Amino acid sequence: MRVATASILLLSFACVAVCYGGRGIDPLTEFIKGRSAKRWANYGTTKHEYKAVYVGAQEGLKEADMVLSLPGQPQVNFSQYSGYVTVDPDARRTLFYYFAESQDSCSTPLVLWLNGGPGCSSLGSGGMTGLGPFRVNPDGKLFGTTNIAGTMLQMLSSLNPQLALDSLTRIEYKTREMYIAGESYAGHYAPQLASLIMQNNKITNQTVVNLKGITIGNALIDIEDYHRGYYEYLWTHALISNKTHQGIVDYCNFSPGADISDRCMNYRYEAEDAVGDIYPYHIYAPWCSSSYSSMISGYDQCSSDYVKSYLNIPQVQTALHANVTAIPGPWKVCSPIVRRHWKDSTDTLLPTIKELMADGLRVRIYSGDTDSVVSITATMYSMAKMETAVKTPWYPWDTQQEVGGYIVE
Repeated sequence: MRVATASILLLSFACVAVCYGGRGIDPLTEFIKGRSAKRWANYGTTKHEYKAVYVGAQEGLKEADMVLSLPGQPQVNFSQYSGYVTVDPDARRTLFYYFAESQDSCSTPLVLWLNGGPGCSSLGSGGMTGLGPFRVNPDGKLFGTTNIAGTMLQMLSSLNPQLALDSLTRIEYKTREMYIAGESYAGHYAPQLASLIMQNNKITNQTVVNLKGITIGNALIDIEDYHRGYYEYLWTHALISNKTHQGIVDYCNFSPGADISDRCMNYRYEAEDAVGDIYPYHIYAPWCSSSYSSMISGYDQCSSDYVKSYLNIPQVQTALHANVTAIPGPWKVCSPIVRRHWKDSTDTLLPTIKELMADGLRVRIYSGDTDSVVSITATMYSMAKMETAVKTPWYPWDTQQEVGGYIVE
């Protein structure tokens, strides 16, 4: 019998993978605020009729998608590919991907990274702000990061899980161990895609995709826990008053389908006003501005601005085989169109995660403790709901002779 493993990892700094620069409401908060709790309950009722997986002619596609070099790129000793995978020729639907092999691609696993949103770019958000092989300097040139742990595949995660699964057919890594990783709204994407892969493996009676586990960070897993955890996080970090917090506790019912009272909404508005204009992904960091930028815990809060400028350079888009149809307007890190029209959002992914564990998949859920968007408090509420036995008690882990965070398994 395979043994399922779940662990929660608390990281003692801000969001590990990616944050979104610029002032204003972050994409996930804007998505959730656009729906009342009562409306949210209807978002998981969408019924899908999946078409048969489309696999077009593959000859020559790999060679055509090879990225010889990106503008401003340092010399590297790994291969990279980028382009579009057709997933529905009738609907003219394609999925953009960026694929970077690790320096030891024969022994490392395949890692699929999905960003949140919904509707945000996994390449622009995660890939070029810390997860991929390159990051963008303020001067627009690229610099190499440390060796990536696995062969990294990054996609626009604004499409449904079947499309992401279909896109793997082009890449010759079906027998390689695979992990699905992501952050924020990928707390939905990753478990859903993993479940679809496991179902497909059972239907075909063979291991089509050798999926071994998922790892999700500061992830939206359960909508009730998200709301409870968010306001408790603000209170325990001295961002709202005792009175405001107690009003939310007394008058807000965040259960899916529950009515939201006027008194609840008044206290929630009061909380927003009390917090003020802070950087939500690292509550102790300043905003990115033209006059001031600082590197905090290895993260430059202006990184997404550098990436946005870089990916809007025509020569960069040509090198990535991107925007081949010359869509007008600048590239954006997140699509407001996708966010406004996203209709498929279940209340909780906890049952799906437990099913994945029962199938033997490894599950790691981690949270940065200075990220208020999907807080460590919400993650802890969700882990408690799972009611899984503790295998390894809570303990600190070290990096560079200092405590980097805490783990419980």
